[in-house]
Amino acid sequence: MFLIVGLGNPEKDYSRTRHNMGFDVINKIADEFDIEISRSRFKGIYGSGMIDGNKVILLKPQTFMNLSGESIIEFKNFYKIENNKIIIISDDIDLEPGKIRIRKKGGPGTHNGMKSVIHYLNSDDFIRVRVGIGVPKDDESLVEYVIGYIPDEEYEVLQEGIDIAKNAVVDIIKNNVDYAMNKYNGAK
Repeated sequence: MFLIVGLGNPEKDYSRTRHNMGFDVINKIADEFDIEISRSRFKGIYGSGMIDGNKVILLKPQTFMNLSGESIIEFKNFYKIENNKIIIISDDIDLEPGKIRIRKKGGPGTHNGMKSVIHYLNSDDFIRVRVGIGVPKDDESLVEYVIGYIPDEEYEVLQEGIDIAKNAVVDIIKNNVDYAMNKYNGAK
């Protein structure tokens, strides 16, 4: 069983923001594999289904970004999921919009949601798929940038990254993380 987690902020005010790339990827996976995300448990909303013969749980923590780990650890413990079967999807300011990067482990960087995940799992040894959102313009604060509304023309570019990330998650499940890293990291 895989636990696939999209990091984001709940509530409609955050639905079209750069910080919700993880939620957007989860929604794409749910649509493609007809998984309804409608159940509530452990401070998250989730749904379960199958991808290529593998049972998956798609989770969107509802704790707000900085406390995402609270929900994730509850699912991990309840379903007895090993860290190598946990895939965390998040936004990344260090990647260009439309690009993704897959890692098997690593630090949180400046991402507070990832800091929470590492804290609650007590490990940085889990799969992460980072979706590029780029950096703010000179006069814009980081907070305004990541939780601000995305203009249409930029949203189209971000949608490319969301689609690529969805495909990467599916490849991780169907093949393995090394295969997906070789296929997507550094792709143009």
